[in-house]
Amino acid sequence: MPGDEPSDAGHGRPRVSVVVPCYNEADNIPLLAERVDMAFAGLPEWPYECIFVDDGSTDDTRERLARLRAAYPCMRALHLVRNMGQSAALIAGMRDARGDCILTLDGDLQNDPADFARFLELLQEYDCVCGYRAVRNDTWVRRLSSRVANAVRNAVLHDGIRDSGCGSKGFRKICVQYIVPFNGVHRFFAVLIRNAGLSIVECPVAHHPRVHGVSKYGVGNRLWRGLFDLVGVAWLRRRYVHPAVAD
Repeated sequence: MPGDEPSDAGHGRPRVSVVVPCYNEADNIPLLAERVDMAFAGLPEWPYECIFVDDGSTDDTRERLARLRAAYPCMRALHLVRNMGQSAALIAGMRDARGDCILTLDGDLQNDPADFARFLELLQEYDCVCGYRAVRNDTWVRRLSSRVANAVRNAVLHDGIRDSGCGSKGFRKICVQYIVPFNGVHRFFAVLIRNAGLSIVECPVAHHPRVHGVSKYGVGNRLWRGLFDLVGVAWLRRRYVHPAVAD
């Protein structure tokens, strides 16, 4: 998986890694990079890196990412060899992260990096922070389908998370080893992390309407796959092995 080599010139090892999966988000990337940088300008005690994971984009995403490095030295890119989905992009970035805390955002500008300050506070006490969109700026169809999907997931898995589809999340690095990689796992991070005995807290986050690009998800490509994944994760949760080593 080729990617930009990290550079520590003028910077120590980052305490925070921001991971942004992106697929055909060329128009959103420069604005998102600026907003991430602005958020951390107010958090000087948290040196950061921002990893954009290009999930096999077919637009100008790769070229836009290449130009970002000159303006934002803390930015770097990973390029997946082909389009592999949001889960694969997130896992690739989280595994490559150098920070002790990992924060995630979608690449469509609907999540707000201004929420990071609160996430970092909560990560001093909890292992994982799951954002939820208190006020959603989506179509009524997307809001309704999300509400139904979250209700069904909670009825089966009892994970206590009200908005599994929210891209704003925070993790201590220890969480990464407990995430089983499969297509769709990004909607079930909380189940796996809670199953490992780690702590989770929810946090309300801002949600903005999409301005550039088009959504990659709809009812048609989420419903049946979501149900299939739900059955698989319910099975996995029962069979999951978390070996405890005696002192």
